[in-house]
Amino acid sequence: MTTDSTIHERRLPCFKAYDVRGRVPDELDEAMAYRVGQAFVELRRPARMVVGHDMRLSSRPLADALVEGIVSKGVDVVDIGMCGTEMVYFATAHLEEEGVEGGIMVTASHNPADYNGMKIVGRGARPVHGGNGLREIEQLVADGYLAAGPSARGRVERPDILPDYVNLLRKYVPAGGFPDMTFVTNPGNGGAGLVVDALERVVPASFVKVHHEPDGTFPNGVPNPLLPENRQSTVDAVVAHGADMGVAWDGDFDRCFLFDEKGGFIEGYYVVGLLAQEMLRHDPGAKIIYEPRLTWNTLEMVEAAGGRPVLSRTGHAFIKDAMRRADAVYGGEMSAHHYFRDFAYCDSGMIPWLLVASLVQRTGTPLSALVEERQAAYPCSGEINREVQDLPKVLASVKLTYSKDALVVDETDGLSFEFDDWRFNLRPSNTEPVLRLNVESRGDAALMREKTEELLDLIDRV
Repeated sequence: MTTDSTIHERRLPCFKAYDVRGRVPDELDEAMAYRVGQAFVELRRPARMVVGHDMRLSSRPLADALVEGIVSKGVDVVDIGMCGTEMVYFATAHLEEEGVEGGIMVTASHNPADYNGMKIVGRGARPVHGGNGLREIEQLVADGYLAAGPSARGRVERPDILPDYVNLLRKYVPAGGFPDMTFVTNPGNGGAGLVVDALERVVPASFVKVHHEPDGTFPNGVPNPLLPENRQSTVDAVVAHGADMGVAWDGDFDRCFLFDEKGGFIEGYYVVGLLAQEMLRHDPGAKIIYEPRLTWNTLEMVEAAGGRPVLSRTGHAFIKDAMRRADAVYGGEMSAHHYFRDFAYCDSGMIPWLLVASLVQRTGTPLSALVEERQAAYPCSGEINREVQDLPKVLASVKLTYSKDALVVDETDGLSFEFDDWRFNLRPSNTEPVLRLNVESRGDAALMREKTEELLDLIDRV
């Protein structure tokens, strides 16, 4: 276990821009989890807090230490046990009128099995990140001094919030469910199977379950469907069972990834447009938050449905803030984070697939047909990462090369350049010396590929 002096000396490398995440036990252990709980209370002074954890082998011990740190400061804890990140968001917002003013989820999402971390929110499930409190929590933990709590310890209660959470999800399901549809669901041995089982009991549908049981050893690989090698089990099951759709999740299931009835993996970019139109069907004229990495397909679909698109920087903290300011009904990122006003402006990995399933059922159109038209209209490169030694120098070179011919230059997040028939966004990572490139075109896949290679060649030469 890490000592106080060790914590003070090493400046806590597990504190990132948006959350806490690191290898257990050398970067994150129970002593630190205890102090994070104390530090949150010291900083925010909540009356009650929610704590949940994922299925990792280290998660329950870390969550127990976190709870102990919180109650040692006289604050009550609502411990919801093993769950998904969005269930902590839900419980924090759902119980706000009962005095809950913060929540912490112990999870490392899609990181390797020996990692863990924490996602932290304040009142109303508003994110706590480097710009509004996470750095202060880090400093309190690193300094090794936290004021003693009151003589009376906080209490711990362990309610079952799953029924209330599933009732909220049912609002996104047609009245009769999906009686004629078959879904392949693949939690990757993460936590999503608990919710699939609960939905199965109340929503008519057929489920084919793959890597279903929570298992923190990850016997079938880390639950990260963005890795091509992790998709094949879902593809095979969709094809073998003639399913209407496949759904796979990361470990804490705040992201879902969709597969069409042919087993085709659907880029998250094209899902954003489908969800925007589906939300606008229920709320005509509403605002939709989009991000600058890939935009043309989303803009066209939002405007065709009578919505009002609003640009935001990429990243959950920025998207959630933009949604609140605009009172937007939905916000989407190509990384498969989807945010909903009626879900406390938070991201959910369950609501998106239920909405897409509703769209397929209502229209009688296979998912592949809904997506292939959009893919042809706006082919994209997908996100390509390049390690570079001098980020500012590369960005300056790209800006100099393309500025003179660009019709639009936008620096909301990195560099976005638009031309007559193609566009790109190039943005630096928040946490590593990496540039992230996205390119799309108007119906010209060959041009998109040509410009992608052109940009990558320039980046590599600088």
